[in-house]
Amino acid sequence: MSEHISRRELKQDKFRDSLEHGAEAVASHRQLASMLLLVGVLLAAGFGGWKIYADRRTVKATAALDAAAKVYNARIRGAGEASETGEITYPDEAGKMRDASVKFAEVADTYPSTNAGRQARYYQALCLEDLEQFNQALEQLKKLEGAGDPELAAMARYQTAVINGRTGKPEEAVKILRALVDKPSVFVPRSLALLELAGQLRSNNPHEAAGIYQQLKKEFPDSPIAEEADRGLGMLPKS
Repeated sequence: MSEHISRRELKQDKFRDSLEHGAEAVASHRQLASMLLLVGVLLAAGFGGWKIYADRRTVKATAALDAAAKVYNARIRGAGEASETGEITYPDEAGKMRDASVKFAEVADTYPSTNAGRQARYYQALCLEDLEQFNQALEQLKKLEGAGDPELAAMARYQTAVINGRTGKPEEAVKILRALVDKPSVFVPRSLALLELAGQLRSNNPHEAAGIYQQLKKEFPDSPIAEEADRGLGMLPKS
């Protein structure tokens, strides 16, 4: 028998092979499509589940932050003064700040990845600063600088500068404030950074401080900023 294959037979074989390969390809594509569809369904379900979980945590974190804020904003009652029913009051500021600090710390540590948790950490630092626990306050503020929220990071740097000024580190305070002046934010605008910068410069560089105060009065006339600048000018050492 001749082993020679005619052109017609060869075409038939190729056609048959192409059909077989085409059927295999269709089946393979169908399997791939099914797998992709399944993956998509699982991802959608996972995202939906994650979103529900995240939303629930956000609600809980916000409620916990609100409860801590009520302590932070509680009224200081006078000696012998009674509290109204359900009202949170304290006999002194230190006791209030201690309780508020604990409350904010609980929110920050329990919900660190939420906005409420990050805000709680900032207010915890403010409480610690009021209690003159400056190192602990700076530690909490440092955590906010890398937390992914640029506004809170700017607020944390500003408060760090304030603490540095209070603890005898004016050079470090001035360095931070100059950077904030060059790169202001919504919650730490240029005017606020300039006002604090002038305050830090009053003792060591009164000439520059006076220039900043005058600049603020010119840029923000008839405003609280201008009033603060006037007060700052009055506190400058007399030459």
